[in-house]
Amino acid sequence: QVQLVESGGGLVQPGGSLRLSCAASGSIFSIYALDWYRQAPGKQRELVAAITPSGSTHYAESVKGRFTISRDYAKNTVYLQMNSLKPEDTAVYYCYAEINHQEYWGQGTQVTVSS
Repeated sequence: QVQLVESGGGLVQPGGSLRLSCAASGSIFSIYALDWYRQAPGKQRELVAAITPSGSTHYAESVKGRFTISRDYAKNTVYLQMNSLKPEDTAVYYCYAEINHQEYWGQGTQVTVSS
């Protein structure tokens, strides 16, 4: 059984920073996608950032230049460094992974940006 466990969410003031982590555990033979999504109240879930096995990254336009996705292959962990946070970044952030040719979602972690 594969699990994704997220951590690092919380309350931060505008302009602040947070670092999210998502660790995959279990019987892992291959990991393809490791992505971060978010869902704000009343809105659809959207892709925030993605990283491929080769290290190529993709970002939503709204977070380019502020967020950085990275991956620790040895720890099967993906990170999302979020800087210059804005109130509109407030959402539940979800980790998504394609592991052993199956899709998995984390439980979600709340990020609230407010003064």
